[in-house]
Amino acid sequence: MATQTGTVEEEFDVLIRSRYPVIYCVSYEEDRVASMLNVIATASQKQLFLWSVTEGFVDYKGTAIDKEALDPMAALNFVISHSRPAVFLLHNFHPFLEDPTIVQRMYDLKKHLNNVKKTCVLVSPVLKVPSELEKLITVVDFDLPSIDLLNAVLDEIIVTLADNPNVDTHLSDSQREQVLKSALGLTAWESENVFAKSLVQKKCFDPALIIQEKKQIIRKTEILEFFHPSENLESIGGLTHLKSWLQKRQRGFTERAKDYGLPVPKGVMLIGIQGCGKSLTAKAIASYWQLPLLRLDVGKLFTSLVGESEQNIRKAITTAESISPAILWIDEIEKGFAGVQSSTFSDAGTTSRVFASFITWLQEKEKPVFVIATANDVSQLPPELLRKGRFDEIFFVDLPSSDERLEIFKIHLTKRGRNHKKFKLKSLVQLSNGFSGAEIEQSIVSAMFEAFSEDREVKTEDIVTSLDETIPLSKLMKEKIAELRDWAHSRARFASQSEVLQQQPKEIEV
Repeated sequence: MATQTGTVEEEFDVLIRSRYPVIYCVSYEEDRVASMLNVIATASQKQLFLWSVTEGFVDYKGTAIDKEALDPMAALNFVISHSRPAVFLLHNFHPFLEDPTIVQRMYDLKKHLNNVKKTCVLVSPVLKVPSELEKLITVVDFDLPSIDLLNAVLDEIIVTLADNPNVDTHLSDSQREQVLKSALGLTAWESENVFAKSLVQKKCFDPALIIQEKKQIIRKTEILEFFHPSENLESIGGLTHLKSWLQKRQRGFTERAKDYGLPVPKGVMLIGIQGCGKSLTAKAIASYWQLPLLRLDVGKLFTSLVGESEQNIRKAITTAESISPAILWIDEIEKGFAGVQSSTFSDAGTTSRVFASFITWLQEKEKPVFVIATANDVSQLPPELLRKGRFDEIFFVDLPSSDERLEIFKIHLTKRGRNHKKFKLKSLVQLSNGFSGAEIEQSIVSAMFEAFSEDREVKTEDIVTSLDETIPLSKLMKEKIAELRDWAHSRARFASQSEVLQQQPKEIEV
């Protein structure tokens, strides 16, 4: 299998030649790390030794060197006593760093390795460095496979099955790019398995099936939730400006866009009235762009343990980046970060630090993670979140216009197996002035329950009755919605044009 190339390999090469005594490599892929170190060790005329608690020391080919050195202390003694230039790769050594005796012996490595061309490399998926060893150990993150490496894995499978008539391994350039992008975030081993699984189940390379495999990564964290988007842009009534903006960026994650000189789309903030399609849009974008959708529950970031909240946001970001390109959806973000301003007094600064980590990543992220944040109450949003550069665009989602309400009635009647032409839609549109999309949907559902209870077909009159019995949010929160519209006039782009927006804007303090 192809080896890791690029900056990580170069960094390891420099560290080893510079005689850094201990390198901590964070990675799930021990085999790729070992392959890379073997290339470096061979080039510098050093021997590579691999250690595990079950097999002791072996060479790169798997030949036993010292099967007795199963104990971590014996392993460190072997490293210290070895007299020739070498690189020692210790697998999953992090649990032993909780032992004070092992920690001290690790510290002893410094004086024994400095004068000899020897390097000790710890490889583990978990980063645990005792404070006593922070100055001794150098940490290097070993990236997940790049497109080039995944391409090599894919080629190996295609070559192996080229003569198999039961599967179709042919891929056009665009299909290949889609398959490889779908596999980003998987290890080389995982990608090889899911490519094979796709051929077994679908008889071809299916990007949708490959994306589903990423759900396994998300299930192992309680902070992120993997969504199966079943909606599409056609299932959303109105929002024509927002839809057009999204359609123009559909190919923004492709290599062609990169070659054209375009940056990867960063994200969008959707601010507006409840029930007008913000969350639905997030799900539809994932389906339209064929990207995995992850939902971040900000509330689950915060725990009572010191430092764990900050670690949770880093873990969520790392997970999202590991399966990119992906969409990260943060619903009602203002509720999650509402206490930022008073964080110093209320929670010793925890919310403030978590928020700072998030917006710094939002500003500087390089991985293709498209962030969709929704908010209902703009007055609770920290001003730093709305600064230019955090998101590509801020859209205001208002109550639907008459044309949009007509479209919404058609969508939801059709969705429930009814011919919308049999209903008096013009009357329903007029009666539903000031209703949100969600309220219109619920009026149809309520009318259908009424008709179902009487064992008959639903009629226009049933929906009219349901609308009459509903007090829309636009009446309950009339003043707050008016303030929100005034704020949006000078600070956001409208997702669609509505009749209610013809009034002159006024400035308010938020």
